[in-house]
Amino acid sequence: MTLQEWLKLKNGTDIRGTASEGVEGDKVTLTDDVVTTLSKAFYVWLQRRLNKKDVTVAVGYDSRISAPRLCACVQQGVTACGGTVVVTGLSSTPSMFMLLQKPDFGCDGSVMLTASHLPFQKNGMKFFVKEGGLESSDIQEIITLAFENSFPSGMGSVIHRSFMDEYCADLVALTQRETGEAMPLLGKKIIVDAGNGAGGFYATKVLQPLGADTAGSQFLEPDGTFPNHIPNPENKDAMRSICDAVKAEDADFGIIFDTDVDRAGAVDKDGKEINRNRLIALISAILLKEHAGAYIVTDSVTSDGLASFIREHGGVHHRFKRGYKNVINEAKRLCDEGKYAPLAIETSGHAALAENYFLDDGAYLVTKLLISLARTAKQGKELSSLISDLPMPAEEREIRPTFTDPDSDFKTLGKRIIEEITAWAESCEYITLAPDNFDGVRMNFDKAHGNGWVLVRMSLHEPIMPINLESEEVGGCQKLVKEIYGFLKEYKELNLTPFDKYL
Repeated sequence: MTLQEWLKLKNGTDIRGTASEGVEGDKVTLTDDVVTTLSKAFYVWLQRRLNKKDVTVAVGYDSRISAPRLCACVQQGVTACGGTVVVTGLSSTPSMFMLLQKPDFGCDGSVMLTASHLPFQKNGMKFFVKEGGLESSDIQEIITLAFENSFPSGMGSVIHRSFMDEYCADLVALTQRETGEAMPLLGKKIIVDAGNGAGGFYATKVLQPLGADTAGSQFLEPDGTFPNHIPNPENKDAMRSICDAVKAEDADFGIIFDTDVDRAGAVDKDGKEINRNRLIALISAILLKEHAGAYIVTDSVTSDGLASFIREHGGVHHRFKRGYKNVINEAKRLCDEGKYAPLAIETSGHAALAENYFLDDGAYLVTKLLISLARTAKQGKELSSLISDLPMPAEEREIRPTFTDPDSDFKTLGKRIIEEITAWAESCEYITLAPDNFDGVRMNFDKAHGNGWVLVRMSLHEPIMPINLESEEVGGCQKLVKEIYGFLKEYKELNLTPFDKYL
């Protein structure tokens, strides 16, 4: 493989590729040799980073069908370099970081085999050290080492040891400590939808020990073919499934995880989803009670209503770039400047709290919500009462036009289109550019032209140009769609058919 071929496996701050056959035209790229070589490269990278000869690497995986094969490759790669591998088995991504905080577990770094919510044939490698997840530049170094293919040889060893029981026990202890009760969820019916990913543990090992009735929880069994729905809180079918289940079971709360449990969504007792802006508002309200005047760092897609809500609750909304590592690193930067930022969160459900190592952990996020649920119940209130004053737009849309040639230099093309949209917006008297714009171009339209805002940006990794719109009036998004389509229709490099159902 050439270096460029290796670099195609880089997906921001991790590795992604096709690991299983079964989809026509989707060639397997995460072969045995590739994964074994990347594991050797991570081992050597760890040695150099820690200036340490003998390194121990933990490896875990979600429910994907390729997981056993890839896990065997990681074992082979690390042990061939003389290292020790601790195989944790079925795990959540956050647990693979948390085990590095436990000195008795004795690991220097970890690998999580996951491709989040992507289809069954995909998989990937996420790497952690004790300080957190790796940066994009670290992945570049590991890939370069893989390409150079020069590694030490030795005879390492393999240890099998799960960490999930200890991880769950910590969440239970946190809830008990914060509520002052051994079983603070007694009398509450809380159901979990794991989407056949790795998140089924939360019902049996966290909720039940806290007293919750979890009857009606669904798709807890790991199944990497994902037969029921995509395990993704952003997916409409997945959210509809958990909302329907909450209503059918007359539950007090519903929880949905993505495949590897670093993201989560929730549902209130009325079957209404707590997702995207509502989820951000809810955890913000909880944290701002503890940290008045704090900064809440979000991605670029959040609504103006959320900004107003955070301000009214005594916080400072800091809108930043899309990408969970982007918002996490920005929150860390603010903290270093003396501006406390307890939360870095994306509308996708990635939420990282300062109190939890700035780790994006869906299970930890949900646990914080349940602690608050137990507290508000004592006051005779519902958890959703904390966001009853969140202004919601009259309409919202997301349109995702693609580039007609995915093999082209679409990132350069997308940058040029956004620059030209920006120039157009600056020349229109009814459009003003948002002052806090870090991602693409965000435009505010006056009442006569849609009474809302439009954000045009580039997908972080795919040949897609997502467009988010919100309007304060019914029918406003139609006007906004016509405005942005009227500009983009001249670009033959874009496939604008996603606009069809709105025009």
